[in-house]
Amino acid sequence: MDDVVIVGAGPVGLMLACELGLAGVRPIVLDKRPEPSELPRANGLGGQIVDLLDHRGLLERFSAGSPFAGRPPGFPFGSVPLRFAGLADLPLRLLMIQQPRMERLLAERAEELGAEVRRGREVLSLAQDEEGVTLELGDRTRMRARYMVGCDGGRSAVRREAGIGFPGTTDDEVLRLGHFATGADTGIFEALETDGLAPGWNRTPNGRLLLTSLQHGVLIAGVREKGAPGDGPVTQEDFRAAVRRVLGRDLPLGEPLWLSGTVAQARLAERYRAGRVFLAGDAAHLFPAGGSALNVGMTDAANLGWKLAATLRGRASEGLLDTYESERRPVAERALMQTRAQAVLDRLEGEDGAALRELLTEVFAFEEPLRHVAGLLHDSGVRYGPAHPPAGRYGPAAHPLVGRFVPDLALAGGRRVAELMREGRPVLLDLGGGATLDDDWIDVVRTRADDPPADALLIRPDGYVAWAGADGLAEAAREWFKLTASRA
Repeated sequence: MDDVVIVGAGPVGLMLACELGLAGVRPIVLDKRPEPSELPRANGLGGQIVDLLDHRGLLERFSAGSPFAGRPPGFPFGSVPLRFAGLADLPLRLLMIQQPRMERLLAERAEELGAEVRRGREVLSLAQDEEGVTLELGDRTRMRARYMVGCDGGRSAVRREAGIGFPGTTDDEVLRLGHFATGADTGIFEALETDGLAPGWNRTPNGRLLLTSLQHGVLIAGVREKGAPGDGPVTQEDFRAAVRRVLGRDLPLGEPLWLSGTVAQARLAERYRAGRVFLAGDAAHLFPAGGSALNVGMTDAANLGWKLAATLRGRASEGLLDTYESERRPVAERALMQTRAQAVLDRLEGEDGAALRELLTEVFAFEEPLRHVAGLLHDSGVRYGPAHPPAGRYGPAAHPLVGRFVPDLALAGGRRVAELMREGRPVLLDLGGGATLDDDWIDVVRTRADDPPADALLIRPDGYVAWAGADGLAEAAREWFKLTASRA
């Protein structure tokens, strides 16, 4: 029997395979596609996942050749521009990388760590018992695993077979999106002013037209309209017809590299767990505006990975797996809230829409609202654990770091906290307080930092602070890691 089978070899499933591999678990990743997709459905990563890639020593590999990596000067919130110039310590990081390359790098890393990716394997059904999950595949073969994770997208077969509902709403607009090769001469941009168009979204009485570019010689065009056919395959003529309906004329878009059609949805799974089956990424949540799906999905994987591994290895009790949903569902709810707001800002037409966008543009010119929204986009602003943890249980009651992602402190000898997290293990960072913890799973690092935020920090494998201060360390470790009696 395998320990873990992951269904879906997209960024979320492959990230989970990497996290499990770091912890010594060798997962099997199944994907129904015979070959990796070359469609650039996503063009980058934004938010806390960039910090986590830094923790895993992958950021340099992912950033190589990237047109942008770092803290952006601005970012769209729906159709309202956020301008970050002059904002110190911006809590948002971006990494421009197209999804096919992202998936290749993650697959390489997962296989380096012992994961096995099997393509052309579709899950038809599953059944559970007290010991594990039985999967029936499209070739009528069967597999057994102690745990199974569905990372197979919005139409998840795993979610369906596990009997988990997926309530929510479907947009009444369709988005057709395409990448077009324009060559060295990007004449479409030169003609924008004379055509009355501008880079970004252009509104017309019949819909909206997107024109932008993320790399030389490639135009990204999108068309949003109501009452059009739903999602599915899009031909070049379909796309041109949509442009004509929205704009009233043709545009010289160039040769299509790929085309797709999607209908935005806002959905959240009723549960993240059904027995030994878990959901992560788009199988668990769909957001109606871009920019958050991969961040939330891949950090789902980071949260679940170490917990599955700790349970499988007998380090933690089964109760640790229950914290996956209790911690990650509020993150998705928060992301769903802010992406719904973005979708409304983008969709609302006429004088009402213009007034709302103008007002929010004024509000976001002030630092505190701007910083708040940047934080929402980065990590959804959710704090794990109780909002006000009692003293002695989770650490000092008012300590701001408990339940938050650890800051990348500059340590003695030029080291950073991120460098301590490469192996995906818990770390007790003693900054002079003499903290001790007798557990061979938890790495103890004794060092110094300028102006340390606490005497010591207990950091989970996914980068979250479980305890900070001087007292109550052993109890906090038991609570946050659900250590088995033999280890507590």
